[in-house]
Amino acid sequence: MTPETNKSTNIGDKMKTVKAAWNKAPAGTKKDAAYKHYQAAEKAHSAKNDAEAGKELDAATKALV
Repeated sequence: MTPETNKSTNIGDKMKTVKAAWNKAPAGTKKDAAYKHYQAAEKAHSAKNDAEAGKELDAATKALV
């Protein structure tokens, strides 16, 4: 497995984790903010920009706290 593939796998796993946390979160402004970051992470991941996707996933996680 190449390092790029490994990064994508890690981002994909992190996306699943963040999405699961988002699904369990109660409705409200924190959940809304986290979802916006998650959508940005999906867009970055689709564009193969794993660094940006990682930043957005971190922001989504922080928004849920």
